[in-house]
Amino acid sequence: MKTTTVLTLTSLLLASAAPLSAETLRWARSGDALTLDPHAQNEGPTHTVRHQMYEPLIIRDVTGAFEPALATEWAPKEGDPNVWVFKLREGVKFHGGEDFTAEDVVFSFERAKQANSDMKELIGSITEVRAVDDLTVEIVTDGPNPILPSNLTNLFIMDKGWTEANNTVNVQDFEGGEITYATTNANGTGPYVLQSREPDVKTVMTLNENYWGKDQFPLEVTEIVYTPIQNPATRVAALLSGEIDFLQDMPVQDLDRVSGADGLMVRKAPQNRVIFFGMNMGADDIEADNVDGKNPLADVRVRKAMSMAINRDAIQKVVMRGQSQPAGMIAPPFVNGWTEEMDSESKTDIEGAKALMAEAGYADGFSIRLDCPNDRYVNDEPICQAAVGMLGQIGITVNLDAKPKAQHFPLITDGKTDFYMLGWGVPTYDSEYIFNFLVHGRESDIGTWNGTGFDNDELDAKIKSLASNTDLEARNQDIADIWRVVQDEQLYIPIHHQVLNWGMSEKVDIAVDPEDQPKVKYFKMN
Repeated sequence: MKTTTVLTLTSLLLASAAPLSAETLRWARSGDALTLDPHAQNEGPTHTVRHQMYEPLIIRDVTGAFEPALATEWAPKEGDPNVWVFKLREGVKFHGGEDFTAEDVVFSFERAKQANSDMKELIGSITEVRAVDDLTVEIVTDGPNPILPSNLTNLFIMDKGWTEANNTVNVQDFEGGEITYATTNANGTGPYVLQSREPDVKTVMTLNENYWGKDQFPLEVTEIVYTPIQNPATRVAALLSGEIDFLQDMPVQDLDRVSGADGLMVRKAPQNRVIFFGMNMGADDIEADNVDGKNPLADVRVRKAMSMAINRDAIQKVVMRGQSQPAGMIAPPFVNGWTEEMDSESKTDIEGAKALMAEAGYADGFSIRLDCPNDRYVNDEPICQAAVGMLGQIGITVNLDAKPKAQHFPLITDGKTDFYMLGWGVPTYDSEYIFNFLVHGRESDIGTWNGTGFDNDELDAKIKSLASNTDLEARNQDIADIWRVVQDEQLYIPIHHQVLNWGMSEKVDIAVDPEDQPKVKYFKMN
């Protein structure tokens, strides 16, 4: 069966590869964008594909610094710290020829606050967005928000008229399986125009000849052929044979093979992302275990024992071939609030873990299902397989269920998993982003990725206060206090910080982006 799959994917690549050309970028990674709807899913590979076609007000460069996109200037309003003023770029047009104006910004922000939007946590502090004139927008927040621009780098702007004309004013209900016009069509202001879209097969984009930045960026790629290839061996074979030019999600076992091949190279950098396991501690009873009438994950001693059973150094050495950094907290080192002390707190201690299990009343262990993606993170399924054996050492029998991310992620957001893998990047470089999605109790507009069931009203209030606390020293202390609760309660089991490895032809010249979001307008083709 595996052989058939490999042959089919290779044949597909051969059939769909663009003609050899210095201007064509043939790009592959393990998974596809989940949707093209700009506000339906807050997921890295999904944003990456959309960044070629849509644009936010602000982006980050490869150093993490802000760079103007559709906004050229931004600052708090003089005399009113509750208002940010954004000056918009003049003369920008959408791919369909429509003028970009402040009306489109207002519309897009209002759309992104809808219930089905996966971007709403990022703009939860915004109470109003208003157009002052065609090229000026004021964003009003509930109290001063000193880090508001950090939340906007993946908030894409849509053309209001196009969206209304195509009946896509409402954000796609991704978890409900809805398909809309915006799911497979796009009309942005970005450097590349969508030509064709076959989900999980191929997406083709061509250079936007009317792009506002044509004199500011290299724009040496005139066509992008993006192909998701789930099988690691097939991805590498495609790169080695010249069928693709640029590969994200490089299998770590093939790094030496690729870097040693003529005409190929591997570029690497630490990634702004942590891989971890989540546990449903909030339910009185859970379905995926063999314990009747109670939930073993509700006991912090069990959660700590599970963390102590994970040998992160072994995962780093054996599974990741050295391409990871063991983690003790679910914040990357890039992020405000990360500390070396907390990131060193996860220690392997099998005997100590067994003692905690016995103390909690589970000396004989229990069984549970672990839900894991198999096409999202570097070696995601092998990491889960390693964890199965490690947890078995303390009596926990783990039944692994691995599936593509499109089926895996809704299990978390819909509350249908009790034990799961997740990875989290932090585009804002601030802990508030993590807390809003993963720590705050789940509500309609916040805590939407918190599958743990953890809900603490006092902590929730402190999390919400971060958005308007302009005393940065006091704010950082609140962040530290929140992290202490997260650590002590063992809300999650941190595994490691990812290391990025991009494989590419020597004709491709691009620096590694710590967000793992290559923007093709920066690519140079040798």
